[in-house]
Amino acid sequence: MYAVVNTGGKQYKVREGEVHRFEKIPGDVGAPVSFDRVLMFSDGEDVKIGQPMLADVAVSGRIVEQDKSKKVLVFKYKRRKRYRRKQGHRQPYTAVRIERIGDPAALAAEPEPVPAEAVSSEPVPSEALYSEPVPSEALYSEPVPSEALPPEPAPEAVETKETTAPGADK
Repeated sequence: MYAVVNTGGKQYKVREGEVHRFEKIPGDVGAPVSFDRVLMFSDGEDVKIGQPMLADVAVSGRIVEQDKSKKVLVFKYKRRKRYRRKQGHRQPYTAVRIERIGDPAALAAEPEPVPAEAVSSEPVPSEALYSEPVPSEALYSEPVPSEALPPEPAPEAVETKETTAPGADK
């Protein structure tokens, strides 16, 4: 089961149990978060696509971390003018663990937020923030046998000439 949500001007494909980094969302660590701008929902059998959004699906989660990403250097330079400007930027983000995807009425009856003391204040390892890549075999219903693929064309032969520089004696 997965959904595509729109938050912070970007679209994210989310599944239950995953941790995602979203643009900064106000709230403390452990606070519940609800995403009601769901663009697409799939339960494994049926797919619902919103035009532009689905009203009967919402995604809920909890804030796991509020932090800033790695520093990005902004370096401005104009050659021959002695103009150099170096500036750093760290984009704030919110890491959210997706708990439930489903009916917004059912999600509204959520339990009370977990106190911040109960949530670990250690940063989430980067391995937990990104899901594993999907193997290419899973993208297609049937694997394509290598015999069915057309052969690669042989590289064309390039004719070369031996030349000398003008005025050079042989």
